[in-house]
Amino acid sequence: MQKMVILGATGSIGASTLSVIEQNPEAYKAFALVAHKSVDKMLDLCIKHNPSIAHMVDPQAAAELQRRLPPHMAIAVSSGEDELAAIVALPEVDCVMAAVVGAAGLPATLAAVKAGKRVLLANKESLVMSGRLFIDAMQGSNAKVLPVDSEHNAIFQCLPEPAQQAIGACDLPGAGISHILLTGSGGPFLSSDLDSLSQMTPDQACKHPNWSMGRKISVDSASMMNKGLEYIEARWLFNATKDQLKVVVHPQSVIHSMVQYKDGSVLAQMGNPDMRTPIAHCMAYPQRISAGVEPLDFFKVGQLSFLKPDFNRFPCLKLAIDACEQGQEATTVLNAANEVSVEAFLAGKIRFTDIARVNEYCLSHVEQRSLDTIEDILALDSLARRAAQERVAKL
Repeated sequence: MQKMVILGATGSIGASTLSVIEQNPEAYKAFALVAHKSVDKMLDLCIKHNPSIAHMVDPQAAAELQRRLPPHMAIAVSSGEDELAAIVALPEVDCVMAAVVGAAGLPATLAAVKAGKRVLLANKESLVMSGRLFIDAMQGSNAKVLPVDSEHNAIFQCLPEPAQQAIGACDLPGAGISHILLTGSGGPFLSSDLDSLSQMTPDQACKHPNWSMGRKISVDSASMMNKGLEYIEARWLFNATKDQLKVVVHPQSVIHSMVQYKDGSVLAQMGNPDMRTPIAHCMAYPQRISAGVEPLDFFKVGQLSFLKPDFNRFPCLKLAIDACEQGQEATTVLNAANEVSVEAFLAGKIRFTDIARVNEYCLSHVEQRSLDTIEDILALDSLARRAAQERVAKL
């Protein structure tokens, strides 16, 4: 029985993880559920899954959850960053699903890595913000990090076994690999007139054609910033250079990513767009378990198409690729600026096309400093957020 901590239990990845656990109750147990402040959702999850611990980041939410839990349920309720770091490091914890969206997920994810846990990484911002620090911590603790994002999981599945065992230090040329092909759907605005993008609403941006996701990541998909963040994550996970990474627009989301080999072979991982597939793969690796996902029906798939990314349509993708080349400081600034600009767009404060403008402004105006500790990273993150907020106010 594998005991799991689920960071971001009330989100879409958390729901999918709990669904896989329900498919395999003899093998997995939700030991601790973690959320920010969604008390109603957490209460329902506690009643359904009966975890040993329920952790709310917000202290008031924790107090309310404690009041509303049925008295007969022996669930420990906690709050606070230090308490969360202690939970993921508990000796009885076998596996940590890191699915908190944004920079907020970094401290707990890093704590799980330092504790040497099996970490299922769905929080791409952890590597975007702290790539080298994260990889060094992973190698120093012998933690097992497995990529949950459908694209990175697809790449992982297409790698030879020695490369799978060398996450963060893969020798791609030595494995006969020439390129990693990172696919992305292009989101809801792939075919929209360029002049119309400034008028797109948050609801339109969140209407992804293939995936059901939270609003922040849906907007990132519409701008292809999500693919840019995944590009940065792939650089760290697979020790890839700019020349080895390519982004391919694939509207159908059937091929989740590919690995191209020197002999001309291309291995692709395919499946229905359902996050339970990569989650189940990471939970059971190197074995396979039921994910509750319908198998791919090739007779219903129809045609598969592929396009080069248009940087005029997706300037955020270009910003991310360039920031990755500049280094860790630039990607930390970009991630912080993007979180602020997307939040402002969702609140109706700026236009969709302003997201890229805010991000670009911060990359060129925020003083980038050396990042040697997590405190350095969080300080630069805070500085970039203030700059982004000031730019949003002017727009």
